[in-house]
Amino acid sequence: MGRYPGFSSRECAEDYRRLDVRALKRRDCLRSGCSFAWEWSRGGERIGWIWVDAWDDHVTLRYRTRRGEGEWQDRNDTVPLEWMPCRFGGNRAWFRCPACNRRAAILYGAHEMFACRRCLRLAYESQHEAPHYRALYKAQAIHQKLGGTGCTDDPVFKPKGMHWRTFNRHVARMQEAESRAVLPWLSRHLL
Repeated sequence: MGRYPGFSSRECAEDYRRLDVRALKRRDCLRSGCSFAWEWSRGGERIGWIWVDAWDDHVTLRYRTRRGEGEWQDRNDTVPLEWMPCRFGGNRAWFRCPACNRRAAILYGAHEMFACRRCLRLAYESQHEAPHYRALYKAQAIHQKLGGTGCTDDPVFKPKGMHWRTFNRHVARMQEAESRAVLPWLSRHLL
């Protein structure tokens, strides 16, 4: 009652430090016995870091945290890892959330711990946007994927190597998203 449709007061995941297991695996940091510092920066300035020790079945996260202006506390958290075989060989790593034990690719550092987005009740920034803006951003992203500028008024051409059927499907999705973005404006201004 008293809220706009689709509005959520939840905090945004983009506002917190994230630890992505896929990025760790790409950089070959999940080898057993590997220890390294993982850091976050904003505008070229380091805003935080964490020490990670990797083992076969878990990683240990060592960091310092504090709530508000309180005293700094040292944390030493163990996060289980799960390895899933891929269809064409190799393995995919997943974190097991320390709070709920669900599989997660990303853990967020918030409220004195690292946990999955669901446990921390974090929304994505896009969930706070009006539906017509989300539709517009989707249309622009598809336009860029097809080699365009992102301005949906500009023409797009089929990229070399793309099947016509795939290209036509992308164009139809772009036009559908664009119509969802423009419809609220048209209904306010023309009716």
